[in-house]
Amino acid sequence: MKNKIEFSSDYNEGAHPRLMEKLVETNMLQTFGYGLDPYCGEATDIIRNLCGNKNVDVHFIVGGTLTNLISICASLRPHQAVFSPENGHIHTMETGSIEATGHKILTIPSKEGKITAEQIDEAYGEYFCNEGRVHLAQPKMVYITHPTEYGTLYKKSELQAIANVCRERGLFLFVDGARLGYGMTAEGSDFDLKFLTECCDIFYIGGAKQGALFGEAVVVKNKYIAEDFRQVIKQRGGLLSKGRLLGIQFSELFKDGLYFAIAKHANNMADMIRQSLKRAGFDFFVENTTNLLFPIMPDRLHEELSKTYNMTYLKRWDNTSSVIRIATSWATTETNVKSLISDIERLCAPKLKQSA
Repeated sequence: MKNKIEFSSDYNEGAHPRLMEKLVETNMLQTFGYGLDPYCGEATDIIRNLCGNKNVDVHFIVGGTLTNLISICASLRPHQAVFSPENGHIHTMETGSIEATGHKILTIPSKEGKITAEQIDEAYGEYFCNEGRVHLAQPKMVYITHPTEYGTLYKKSELQAIANVCRERGLFLFVDGARLGYGMTAEGSDFDLKFLTECCDIFYIGGAKQGALFGEAVVVKNKYIAEDFRQVIKQRGGLLSKGRLLGIQFSELFKDGLYFAIAKHANNMADMIRQSLKRAGFDFFVENTTNLLFPIMPDRLHEELSKTYNMTYLKRWDNTSSVIRIATSWATTETNVKSLISDIERLCAPKLKQSA
């Protein structure tokens, strides 16, 4: 049975060949465990340099959900809560993991996946002005993703405004960077890791969706959060005994600009598909410039394409159409992209499109 071509997510493949080669090359070396090896040390130095801050702590954790859980647990006291966009990953896609730790998620309505400084200020103000707030979960952290779940980007001015409100209100700012490379290399992106470090108390650099077998690199600037962070990682089951497997991957990803180069490739592949869909006359649920596409697609077309390609159904649009997510990755080939484009153009010929 022939496998379908994958456009369903950006973590279907294994790892970039350079990482695999390095893992094989170092396979029989003996090192200390739990992230105390030279490779984690090297990766930490590289990341600190990119962040423009030698005082940040860097930790390597296996996956995004665990990273979110640990970061929030390490930041909040038992009675405290976290603000999140209503479609934030911690709220919609993590099986209640944050709530399972005893921390409440306070959602804020989002527009194209983004929330604003004004919304955060208003939401905190409502809590602070409530005379019965002793009975309420106390907001202490703001969680956002960059890029968002819809592949949209925060502008430098927007992130700065959010950071300012967080400081004024005594809130920690936590940025989920599971797809950070795709965001920072996208058209319209206007800030780098140094600026992100200046704004955040804690954030992470995604590896699992961007060329690594697994792993996220957490950058902790706030010293309150940094205290005993490793103990929280261990308690939550995230301190990998063979920690060097994470350090090796991130060390290799950030050599010679590989991390950003392969992220840019994914964005370029997505844009080829994006332009094809636009030529075919399709509208988009959300417009963006990253590796995630959200076309509004006739059900008959989606059904036909699904014979050859895996894509993700997002939600119903109307009686005959749905919002579909198409994802490219660091490993997406131009051959597969051209194949999809060819089939879209063939199936969207005027006669077929009218009958769809």
